[in-house]
Amino acid sequence: MAEDFMAAAVKRVEEQFAKSGVSESCAAFERKDSQIEMRDGVKLHTIYYFPREGGSGENKKYPVILTRTCYPGNDRIHRAYGEGLACRGYVYVYQYCRGREQSEGKWEPNINERNDGIDTMDYLVEQPWCEILGYWGHSYTSMTGWAFADAAEGKVAAMFLEDYGTDRFVSAYEKGCFRHDILTAWSMENAEKPVNADYRESCRYLPQIEVDKALWGQRVPSYREYITSPSPDAALWQTGWWKQLREIPSKTKVPIYLLSGWYDHHHGSSMKTWERLNEETKQHSWLEIGAWNHFFQICLEDKEVLHPQNEEIPKMLEWFELTLKQKEIPTQRIRAYEIGADRWIDIVSDGLGEEGTAGSMTLYLDEKTLREDAPERGKTRNYTFDPATPVESIGGEALLHTMPQIGSHLQPEPDYREDVLSFVSEPLEETFTLNGKASVRLFVESDCEDTAFTAKIMEVTPEGKAYNIRSSIATLEQGKTEAGAYEAGSVAEVQITMWNIVYRIPKGSRIRVDVSSSDFPQYHVHSNQKGLWSEKTENKIAHQTIHMGGKAASCVILPLMKKQ
Repeated sequence: MAEDFMAAAVKRVEEQFAKSGVSESCAAFERKDSQIEMRDGVKLHTIYYFPREGGSGENKKYPVILTRTCYPGNDRIHRAYGEGLACRGYVYVYQYCRGREQSEGKWEPNINERNDGIDTMDYLVEQPWCEILGYWGHSYTSMTGWAFADAAEGKVAAMFLEDYGTDRFVSAYEKGCFRHDILTAWSMENAEKPVNADYRESCRYLPQIEVDKALWGQRVPSYREYITSPSPDAALWQTGWWKQLREIPSKTKVPIYLLSGWYDHHHGSSMKTWERLNEETKQHSWLEIGAWNHFFQICLEDKEVLHPQNEEIPKMLEWFELTLKQKEIPTQRIRAYEIGADRWIDIVSDGLGEEGTAGSMTLYLDEKTLREDAPERGKTRNYTFDPATPVESIGGEALLHTMPQIGSHLQPEPDYREDVLSFVSEPLEETFTLNGKASVRLFVESDCEDTAFTAKIMEVTPEGKAYNIRSSIATLEQGKTEAGAYEAGSVAEVQITMWNIVYRIPKGSRIRVDVSSSDFPQYHVHSNQKGLWSEKTENKIAHQTIHMGGKAASCVILPLMKKQ
């Protein structure tokens, strides 16, 4: 299986180089290895691919592209990158993070990437064959670039950073609910020692704080920090490395090409990163968002996609041909794929949508329907939430391990479970495009002191098929709009906010909203108890009520794109 995946990845890289539009400038390349010493004496295994033009490539100056990786066993794919770049006149350099492959030191995720990145950068710019330096990265290798981006001015000319954001809290939690399918999966796959435990069993283990020792055979300190820090005010996020990383974009002066996907699990964090870039840098940076997942796969079930543009290597070459070879300073470019219209749009506004939004559409929940005006009389719908039988994630944006479910997928019939409440609008009288962050405002009641509520927004075609657009979750503790602890049996307003999106819904389609209390494994299953979720040893059953109309007018708010 792993071999098939690697072979397919190598083939994809080779094919992208072949049709990139950037021709080969030489037919040969050579590989060299070295151990670069860091400031504390630890040596990191570093591999170079040089163009070979009538002799050793080390005798000439070239633009250099660096990446730093924590992932072992990927030499084949790096060879494909190295060969493709070297034959196009670049030196490709990749380095294993400390404690990985032949690099010395202990593997501790994230901890050493800033200093090691700076030391490697300083070493490379002094080499006689380095004319100009750029950085490229994807996912963790993107983070290793962000780690020293604010220290790169005057040494790195440009950075191409895919599918990662510098706000780790946004990738870890959504209003008190932990994103299992991102960080539990990653922690299991990248622990110091191999983990053979079942993934779903690991996610459901109680207490979660002990899962590493109980099922993984080792203590994983970084995971324990994640699952004990559900608030944005926690020390983990407000001090130390994660605070420093979050602040780096505002201090970065190097042009950035930030590439993301609507259904990439880091998309929310990527958007926060773009927003935090200082204005001068932003004016020389590019932002692009496509309809793909973390692996650039188009994930729109039953939708015709003729213009996906989901190949990252041509984009990388375009960027580095401009910044490293032509040595030009880029001007801002913001592009996004409009789902449903199968087209790319240019949006020149911070945050992708603020200036391009023309008000919003509000639809109110009423028994099993969505309507334009709020019901005058108060109504309720009830369900029971049993954590032992959570609602399974069908489609979504915060998914990694359960790869087949990433994206927009065909949904079950309305009210397909007793603990899933569906609300459907009348057919739309005109076509409109969502542009920005949709939200669902719920007036809720529970017999527990804390619990969770989910919302999923969907498009329902004239044929009756429903496809998820955006979903999210909130606990009573962090989603409640009023300050103070929740009192069981009272009515509270909960705000559930989605990640941004550009999505066209045609005339004749309907809007559907599903409300429940779980979305597993996209998020952890709430125990229906107050206190730190990862320390709970048992679950409670919750009886939930959704209030509609009157003074408790639950609704969905859809931001609309200006008509062009």
